[in-house]
Amino acid sequence: MDISLFLEPVSERCFTPTLRPGKNTFGETLTIFRDEEDFPELKGFQMALVGVKEERGAVDNHGCADGADYIRKAFYQLFNHWADIKMVDLGNVKTGQEISDTYYALNQVLTELLKEHVLPIVIGGSQDMTYPMYQVYEPMGKLVNITAIDPLFDLGNDNEGLNSHSYLSHIILHQPNFLFNFTNIGYQTYYVDLENIELMKQLLFDTYRLGILKPHIEKTEPLIRNANILTIDMSAFRAADAPGVKNASPNGFNGEEACRMTRYAGLNFKLSSIGFFEYNPHYDINSRTANLIAEMIWYFIEGFSSRQDDMPTAESTDFKRFNVQIGEGEENVVFLCHKVTGKWWIDMSFMHPDDPRYERHHYIPCSKEDYDQAMNNELPDKWWQFYQKLM
Repeated sequence: MDISLFLEPVSERCFTPTLRPGKNTFGETLTIFRDEEDFPELKGFQMALVGVKEERGAVDNHGCADGADYIRKAFYQLFNHWADIKMVDLGNVKTGQEISDTYYALNQVLTELLKEHVLPIVIGGSQDMTYPMYQVYEPMGKLVNITAIDPLFDLGNDNEGLNSHSYLSHIILHQPNFLFNFTNIGYQTYYVDLENIELMKQLLFDTYRLGILKPHIEKTEPLIRNANILTIDMSAFRAADAPGVKNASPNGFNGEEACRMTRYAGLNFKLSSIGFFEYNPHYDINSRTANLIAEMIWYFIEGFSSRQDDMPTAESTDFKRFNVQIGEGEENVVFLCHKVTGKWWIDMSFMHPDDPRYERHHYIPCSKEDYDQAMNNELPDKWWQFYQKLM
């Protein structure tokens, strides 16, 4: 498919002289779609920036449609340390007459990128763009995991149309449903209805409060390692570090934590798309939020540069295996630890071993703490949660 029909070139206003001494910035080294008559060939690229200028699904965040070019302008100023990683900027998805047209255009662009094994980095617009990102995976016939860094659950209200605060409900209700697991990182309890907290538990989704994760940001690594799609709402970061959001909060993750999490995402071998949403340049201060997103993308690329396939399979020989007996006559909990990366997994391959849909869901990312918990004769929550999912 000729996806150039859905894309417009990068605006010349994104190209400014570098502010720092040195050479080989991303603005100098990226392949950039600048001329409508010269659309880049996708073959050979590993990553692609894709901007979205759509805000009709935004809830109380008018102006986020303008975010993509501010982000790329900041990103172009950063230095590229990875000559072996081939990256292209495909410009912005054309805004359709109806919002459904924009969803379709983004879906088609991302479908083609994944078909060519190019990882899309979606920037700009509102978080309802997660919905067409999810739909891309439907023809693949495999279950997927979504992880959201977000202060809310975005479940919306009953019968609410698709928007940035309700996209998750539309994903859950979409038929056929191919969502295996949803993980929320950093929800802020005072912004979330108690009924929705209970609903997320009933759906067997992973939800983690901001206060639980901030003192131990490394706990987000196995949560992010389980994602095929990572969607990031910039209101998850405190206003001091990310003021460019209409609904910025005094609380949230800080800039260093943001970059650590996107580096974890880059390391995740099975993550195949990522999106940065809700950035509103009209509320930004000295491009502080645009610079933060640019740095988050930089750290994502750094993680990607060290990515290796450390996911277990039935034939893997790269793992140490630990069988932990919990209680009298209970099922063994089997842990795997990669001999090189030291990452831990729970082996659930005894569930549906012959069903290809669950092929990449038989091994649950976990931490050494989960193994230690099992050694203390306590069944890890992750084991029980995914056991119920796989029943």
